[in-house]
Amino acid sequence: MDALAPFITPSQEAVGSTVDIAHVAATPVGMRVTATATITAVDRRRVSFDVEAHDDAEMIGRGTHERFVIELEPFVARLGKKGQA
Repeated sequence: MDALAPFITPSQEAVGSTVDIAHVAATPVGMRVTATATITAVDRRRVSFDVEAHDDAEMIGRGTHERFVIELEPFVARLGKKGQA
């Protein structure tokens, strides 16, 4: 979300559509973990990311994530109708 914030308007939001993450190493309790997301592609409303997580010693996870930029008002209206069904 932070990576997209500068590029979307107050009337927009980004919703997750796919997550594919591999856990590749364990981290001891109390060790700091840092995650990064890098935008790799933008196709109209779809934004793709490569993601990595590292602890103080090594990479502990990696994968991809995809989000869609949506207009909030119509999205919330659709959800409201779904809740009434």
